[in-house]
Amino acid sequence: MTAAPATTGIVRLVERIPTVTGAEMVAFLVPPPQFDGATFDSYRSDPAFPSQQEAKDRLMAFAAPAASAPRGGLFRRAKKEPETKPGVYLDGGFGVGKTHLLAAIYHAMPARRKYFGSFIEYTALVGALGYQKTVELFRGSDLLAIDEFELDDPGDTMVMTRLLGELVASGTRLAATSNTPPNALGEGRFAAQDFLREIQAMSASFETLRIDGTDYRQRAIDGEAKTLTDAAYAAAIETASAAGVASDDGFDDVIAHLAQVHPSRYIRMIDGVTAIGLRDVHTLVDQSAALRFVAFVDRAYDAQIPILATGTALSSVFGDEMLGGGYRKKYLRAMSRLVALTQA
Repeated sequence: MTAAPATTGIVRLVERIPTVTGAEMVAFLVPPPQFDGATFDSYRSDPAFPSQQEAKDRLMAFAAPAASAPRGGLFRRAKKEPETKPGVYLDGGFGVGKTHLLAAIYHAMPARRKYFGSFIEYTALVGALGYQKTVELFRGSDLLAIDEFELDDPGDTMVMTRLLGELVASGTRLAATSNTPPNALGEGRFAAQDFLREIQAMSASFETLRIDGTDYRQRAIDGEAKTLTDAAYAAAIETASAAGVASDDGFDDVIAHLAQVHPSRYIRMIDGVTAIGLRDVHTLVDQSAALRFVAFVDRAYDAQIPILATGTALSSVFGDEMLGGGYRKKYLRAMSRLVALTQA
């Protein structure tokens, strides 16, 4: 008989080598717990940035049945001209509520078959099931919601453009978020011009909605990620492990371990953990390691797990050279999330 997982105590993430089946990956394709109750009504647009309310209004029309679309204004004009694009693409900086709106679409759309996942989850699913089985799984589905759409290598470009093309042809509607407009995906990361045809074909499936604004996490939290002294860290880990399950690992050990686990499995690494402890944090110099850490931070943020850390502030973990490169927006989003998680 398998023992029940511990509800309190200390664990080491580096000792966790999770496996995830294709069926489990599909079961995970729902909004993260923090967005279980996300609705259009609970989205608070910032009056200083009208594009937020405009995007919300447009997405409400996208998610609603034609018969129930609100009258007047933008929606009335839109009804005169049939919608030609099967997808909406939310382009904007981090922290402006794009994922909230994406989850609101998912919850509001009266669909029988709908899926919500991060970009990396969909590409991992293709790797686990194979391309054709993934197409068969999603073909004819009502909605495919894709959070943080990014094309970091040519292989992803080819796979995702082919997949979305086949699904659109089967009647699937698309909703995606990104910090990069669809016609600029891949810029600064690989020779995007070599894949211009594929990128343009994909962007043609989307109506792009620009959402401006400031990071809502920074509205309430200023400064950098919180760091602890060794003594304060030990006390915080003891308190966290008495109330739940705290992980306690060296930062270098975790970074090395992430290289041995596929990013789609990071969520299982932190399953059941209520606080993450990282000792001796320092600035990363390897871009591959930094991108894996970004993926790990995304999963921790989705699960809303607070982070306790010593050493360099986690908001300074990405060096100036990285912040000046093609992945700048990814790193900035991760820094924003790390500030929030260390203040939790």
